[in-house]
Amino acid sequence: MATRRIAEILRNAQPQEQVTIKGWVRTARELKEFTFVEVNDGSFLANLQVVLDGSLANYDTLLQEITTGASVEISGVLVESPAKGQRIELKASEVRVYGGADPETYPLQKKRHSFEFLRTIGHLRSRTNTIGAVFRVRNACAAAIHQFFQERGFLWVHTPIITANDCEGAGELFSVTSFNLKNIPLTPQQTVDYTQDFFGKPAYLTVSGQLEAEIMAMAFRDVYTFGPTFRAENSNTSRHLAEFWMIEPEMAFCDLEGNMQLAEEFLKFVFASVLEACPEDMEFFNQRINDTVLETAQNIIHNQFERVTYTEAIRLLEKADKKFEYPVNWGLDLQSEHERYLAEDLFKKPVIVTDYPVEIKAFYMRLNDDEKTVRAMDVLAPNIGEIIGGSQREERLEILEKRIQAQGMNPEDLWWYLELRRYGTVPHAGFGLGFERLVQFMTGMSNIRDVIPFPRAPLTIEF
Repeated sequence: MATRRIAEILRNAQPQEQVTIKGWVRTARELKEFTFVEVNDGSFLANLQVVLDGSLANYDTLLQEITTGASVEISGVLVESPAKGQRIELKASEVRVYGGADPETYPLQKKRHSFEFLRTIGHLRSRTNTIGAVFRVRNACAAAIHQFFQERGFLWVHTPIITANDCEGAGELFSVTSFNLKNIPLTPQQTVDYTQDFFGKPAYLTVSGQLEAEIMAMAFRDVYTFGPTFRAENSNTSRHLAEFWMIEPEMAFCDLEGNMQLAEEFLKFVFASVLEACPEDMEFFNQRINDTVLETAQNIIHNQFERVTYTEAIRLLEKADKKFEYPVNWGLDLQSEHERYLAEDLFKKPVIVTDYPVEIKAFYMRLNDDEKTVRAMDVLAPNIGEIIGGSQREERLEILEKRIQAQGMNPEDLWWYLELRRYGTVPHAGFGLGFERLVQFMTGMSNIRDVIPFPRAPLTIEF
C-alpha cells in the first residue's frame, strides 16, 4: 500500500479508504480499551488522529514504544471521526515503530516552548507547529518566486558565492582563503601576500549577486538570482543574519518605472500564491503569532502601492504629528521608524520611495539630471519598513567611472563591469529582496532566526 501524505488525507481522503502513513508521534493518550495517537509528517499543520484498538497484536508492547517523538508507519482504514474539529481519523490495523524516543529526555513535550529554547535544539525544532508552519510557508514562497519569474521569461542564473568584489561597499565581508592561518605568508612590507593564496588576490563570500547578474542581463535581457549571500556584520539583533538568501532580478532595456512595476507585481503575486498554498498555516500565524498577518497580506495584494520621491517623503516626515527618535533631514537615510510611519500611519499601504540623495546610495545607481539624486527605489511595507531595495543602474561609462572614483574605489578592480558600458550598453534596472526578511514579514515572526532552518549569526553555528 502506497504511503500517503497526511495533508492529502486530511484535505481529500474519504472514509473507508485504506491508507498507510509515516511520520512522528506528537502525543499518545491511553484509555481503557484503546489509545489515541496524534501523528504528523510535516506536510500539514494539523495531526492525523490514529486509533489503536486493544485487540491489535502486541498492543501492550506498542504502548511502551509509541511515545512522543517516536517514528512510526501505520496502516489502516479511514473512518468518520466523532471528535469535534476533525473530519476523519485512522483506525490502525498494522503498526511499525521505526525509532523510539525516551519520554523522560525528549525535549519537545506537549507544552509551549519559547523560540529562544527551540533555537538551542535546532535539530528538533522543525517538528513543532510554529516552525513547521514557517518552513511550509518558506517553501511555498520560494516556489512562487520561481513561478513568477519563469512565467515572465526570466533566466535563473547562479552567481558566484566566492567573489573578489564588495558590491555593497560596506566592507562587512567574510574572507575566503586557503592559507594555513598559523603560518600566513607575508610580503617584505609585512602585509599578507595574497599572491600566494588560492586565487592570487583577496577573496570573500558574496554579499550580492547583482554585478554578475548585470553581466547575464546584457546577454539574456531578463535574469534573476536566488541564492545564499553573506555579511560579517557583528549584530545580534532580531533582524540580522550572517548567512541569508537573496532574490535579485536584473532587467536590460528597463528603467526605474519598469523596475517599480515589477517589484509591485512580484510582491502581490508571492503573497497571493502563499495564501492559496498555505491557508491553514497563514491562519495559524494570524491567530498565534501576529493578528495582522492576514490583513497585511490583503493590504499587499489589493492596494496599488503609493509612490513618492525621497524629497517628498522628507517633507511629509517633517510635517508629521509624531516625534521620531532619529532626525529627519534631507540628505540623511530614512530609519525604520520613518519608513514604517510612511507605510503604516500616513499611507496605510505599501509605499515606493524614489530618487534618494547620491551620497547615501551605491556607486552603480543612475545619476539624475540634478546630479544630487540617483534613480534608486525602496519599497516600504506596513509592519516591517523596507522590504525591497533597487535602482536603475548607471549605464553611462564616463559617469560610472567618476562615481567609482568618488567613492574611493579602484576602477581597475571593476574593469569588466565598466566594459559592459563600452560594448552594447543599455538602460537597465533591478532590485534585491532578502528572502528571510520576506518570510518574516509574511508570517509575522518577530525574529529572523526563526524563519531559516539553520541560522548563522555571531557565535551561532551549532547546527
